[in-house]
Amino acid sequence: MRRLLTGAAVVPLAMIALAPSTFAAPQGGQVSGAIFTTDVTGAPVNLNHYAAKQDVYLNGGPGINAPIGAAGLPAGTYTFQVTGPKPTQLLSSDALACRQFTVDGSGVIQSVTASGACAHATGTSADDPGITVQLYPYADTPNPGGVYKAWVTPTSRLDCNRFAKYGCFNPRYSKTDNFKVLENAIVEIDTRFWKNGNALLGMAAGWTDTVGASNVKYSEYNPAILAYNEAHVEAAEEGTHTITVSDQAGCTIDYVTGPNGERYRNGSGSYSVSVTVAPWNAGDDITYRVEVYCK
Repeated sequence: MRRLLTGAAVVPLAMIALAPSTFAAPQGGQVSGAIFTTDVTGAPVNLNHYAAKQDVYLNGGPGINAPIGAAGLPAGTYTFQVTGPKPTQLLSSDALACRQFTVDGSGVIQSVTASGACAHATGTSADDPGITVQLYPYADTPNPGGVYKAWVTPTSRLDCNRFAKYGCFNPRYSKTDNFKVLENAIVEIDTRFWKNGNALLGMAAGWTDTVGASNVKYSEYNPAILAYNEAHVEAAEEGTHTITVSDQAGCTIDYVTGPNGERYRNGSGSYSVSVTVAPWNAGDDITYRVEVYCK
């Protein structure tokens, strides 16, 4: 049974108001779109938990319930890596040149030919017309909770001189998604959207992780993977994360509540909620909730 943790810091920040039909544009040069970890088929995996490191694949786009065409990556060539929750914990063991893929104008992963002879294995995505890309080989995480972090960044943004501590990746231009192997403990940040007492699906919640990389999650209902109307951030690592919610089609925000039930209403149409994930203790299953109330 998951429990809701209290005592997490939640801070509302005024942001630029957005048109009701849009989600927040990337800030400070961030790359638009989203990624998620999956299995070889591209189908969502329960709580981002995997039985073996070889089972984890990468997919581009938003997954279930997102609007068609939403969160596709910009066309181009990308490089990926796997680390522990700390960016200095580089786990990918092959060369950067072996960890590349391309995205076409449709916004999904199309090819690993950019990696040449050492390209990673691929599968066919069940969710879109693209492919999935195997993350393996990578070493075991040193994190006691079994947390791994997958990174994707435009290859043109790699900088091994300035950002060597991130494995040549700059968090500002990177997408990340967390996952676990063998470890089943649940530590997650869930954002739900409500209107007239009904849960809204396909609503976007931006996530900025503890190192400043970003991604987009969408609210979904899929009991097979324990998704009950939430936009899930799974395997959240210890530290401070930010959930960003904004006015979008179907939801003009009235107010937002944080994990402790604090209520925030600033009238800007956009909120950044700071959620501090506590150190993980063996056996803990913890859910931090952000609730968005629409009018």
